[in-house]
Amino acid sequence: MKINIHRTGRAATVVALGSVLALTATACGDNGSGAAGDKGTEGSGKGEITFWDNNGGVRTDIWKQIIADFEKKYPDIKVKYVGIPAASAQSKYDTAIQGGGLPDVGGVGTAMLAEVAVQGALEPLDSRLKGSSLNGKLSQNLLDVSRSAGGGDVLYQVPTSANNGTLWYRTDLFKAAGLDAPTTWSKFYDAADKLTDKGKNKFGFTIRGGEGAIAPALDAVYGQTGITSFWNGDKTTVNDPKNVAALEKYIALYKKDTPSADVNNDFTKMVAQWDSGTIGMLSHNLGSYQDHVKALGAEKFRGIPNPTRDDGTRVQVSNPVDGMSLFKSSKNKAAGWKFIEFALSAAENSKFNESAGQVPANTDAAKDAWIQKAEPTKLAAEALNGAGTKIVQLPYYLPDWNTISKSDNEPNFQKLLLGKMSAKQFLDTLADQLNKAQADWKANH
Repeated sequence: MKINIHRTGRAATVVALGSVLALTATACGDNGSGAAGDKGTEGSGKGEITFWDNNGGVRTDIWKQIIADFEKKYPDIKVKYVGIPAASAQSKYDTAIQGGGLPDVGGVGTAMLAEVAVQGALEPLDSRLKGSSLNGKLSQNLLDVSRSAGGGDVLYQVPTSANNGTLWYRTDLFKAAGLDAPTTWSKFYDAADKLTDKGKNKFGFTIRGGEGAIAPALDAVYGQTGITSFWNGDKTTVNDPKNVAALEKYIALYKKDTPSADVNNDFTKMVAQWDSGTIGMLSHNLGSYQDHVKALGAEKFRGIPNPTRDDGTRVQVSNPVDGMSLFKSSKNKAAGWKFIEFALSAAENSKFNESAGQVPANTDAAKDAWIQKAEPTKLAAEALNGAGTKIVQLPYYLPDWNTISKSDNEPNFQKLLLGKMSAKQFLDTLADQLNKAQADWKANH
């Protein structure tokens, strides 16, 4: 993989800044393993390794439990834990890549994976996984997301857990209206219409119109059309005529079967609105489960994977996947890999995901008792691991993906909802930006 020297936006700033940092920073930060250019060594498989938790504070307690379990099994290896708040994890890695002080092992989510990988900081993991006890034990769909997010050819992240798009619906309202569960898109649209009574401030659905609106909209679009690839050659399928028609149908719900306030709602406002009102359905993810329990009680709602097509076909876009990476500069890669293997074992991966409320990457862990009792997570695991599930890989590997999907097009999505832009104009604009970004990326890889 060649390093992309033409990256734009934030990533280019990181590289420019890094050349200055490399002259001034030392390689001693956090007892890490050096800078990205350091090829490291296998080491003895004993001694101390450093682990960076990319969600420090939130996941600190569970990681310390896993580390204690690991050190009990491997008393000749000590793990130095460094918790980094999620909001600063990317910048922490960027600085260490240029100036030194990288860990042996670190938590790296798919949103930042490509940028870390493209700077040559990560150890390829394909051969290690192939010869590991984990081989065949991890969700193939999640591995595909990890591989795609890293650029498509090499595995730089072993997935630990995933969230999943979830359709939350009010079972009490559905029962009163005599409606079936919204398991297909036809049933979803039927319920959205029948549960709406504007005069009584009742709505069938709440749509995300504010920050973070693009991914759930794409999930609804590809889920309806059944198109299974984000690319057709070097051109995106996002503005395929079938997708345009699906988006038109989806955004037509706004103000007809949804509150008008939805145009400005991010997930926090949307979840609060659903929890406090009489809205039939909400599309979010597993993360809001406890909010719903507190607001409604466990008996008044249910969470299921996003609807299938009428023929039962399930197509969904890739959700961000969290995972662990081994850093190329590590002086003890053998011990670092042992830690990754241990953390991804069925017992430890189950323990981690029960705490996080997410779907385990280890398929044996996904069969554990706590998941069977947590129906939304159980159904999400079945959907993610299902052989019939087709996942459309969003291009997390593009340096411009976050800019395109957020600052460039979230305002356009609001214009779309307000009727100031057509679905075709919106998707053509998005497609043009994506095609240019893809061409730039391919020219430099």
